[in-house]
Amino acid sequence: MKVNLNSDLGESYGAWTMGDDPAMLGVVGSANVACGFHGGDWLVMRNTVLEAKKNNVSIGAHPSYPDIQGFGRRAMNITGVEAEALMAYQIGALQGIAALAGHKVTHVKPHGAINNKACVDRALADALARGSAGAGRDLIFLAPAGSALVAAGKAAGIPVAEEVFADRNYDDDGNLVPRGQANAMVHDPEEALQNVLRMVREQVIVSVTGKRIPARVDSICVHGDSDGAVAMARHIRAGLEASQVRLVTLPEMLA
Repeated sequence: MKVNLNSDLGESYGAWTMGDDPAMLGVVGSANVACGFHGGDWLVMRNTVLEAKKNNVSIGAHPSYPDIQGFGRRAMNITGVEAEALMAYQIGALQGIAALAGHKVTHVKPHGAINNKACVDRALADALARGSAGAGRDLIFLAPAGSALVAAGKAAGIPVAEEVFADRNYDDDGNLVPRGQANAMVHDPEEALQNVLRMVREQVIVSVTGKRIPARVDSICVHGDSDGAVAMARHIRAGLEASQVRLVTLPEMLA
């Protein structure tokens, strides 16, 4: 049994620091690197990619709405053409930085509000998949399990990996509980680990009401900006390894 552990990283900006990327890159197998539109800048991107390479961590672009003030978590209305170009622009930026650092972008994971909307909006999901495919048809499309993004990636004929979240709760439709609600986040590392073990072993998501939703689990995300994120990631990794689950990079997961 194997699984990928990923985190959203490179979200610092200028003199402002978000999370502990060097520590997290010693734990996860893949990093979703912010591309400057919700966090990150050219130097943060470079440093994140170099640290990922040093730790043998695979990297992916983490594109968002152009909303650095709102950290990419505010809703926007954009056309399909805009969404395609928005994806390709940000992926291309990270591809350039990765080439400079001697590393390679191998996946794409949309961030925040655009990701949440595309999970239930097939037209937007298709646009994001086209944008990713345009930047490279070999790029793995990392999408929430069972979402419209998964269907869009498959329809576009690009490799798709399905993701679940260690530190978030789910509603009965299999979507994340909105961050504004009190029960959106899982803060206890042991609770998160037990949720993850169940998801990996049984290939199922359990909602806050107890509903069991079948789900393919290729990758598990621990958000890098959460309080105690590194400690949670370490606890989850140790628990998975103790349960004989092999942790791999995202390309290795789909190999």
